[in-house]
Amino acid sequence: MKLPNSDQASVPERKLTEYLLSETHAVGKFKAKFFRRLGFNETNTSLLQKEILDLAQTQDVKDVVTSDFGIKYTVEGTVETPIGKSVKIRSVWIVEKDQTQPIFITAYPV
Repeated sequence: MKLPNSDQASVPERKLTEYLLSETHAVGKFKAKFFRRLGFNETNTSLLQKEILDLAQTQDVKDVVTSDFGIKYTVEGTVETPIGKSVKIRSVWIVEKDQTQPIFITAYPV
């Protein structure tokens, strides 16, 4: 199964700069160390955004969880990094109740 409406998937830039790449965010700082070691930073967020969207649009959903907020989908796959290394990550998406657009929640190494 593919992520529903993956062609509408959204990865807000703020989610990348203020969370996934933030070295001061309480949760994100641990993920930031991983992504920054691979060459991702504030100067190339569009590349990270593209790689995460590519996963959402091409890979199969690995897990589905229904919550009070909507339906969460887990999608795994390989991304290309600025340093030329391919790494496998897990991305998590939500389709909020009464909505159809998948919104990026987080990503981390597998």
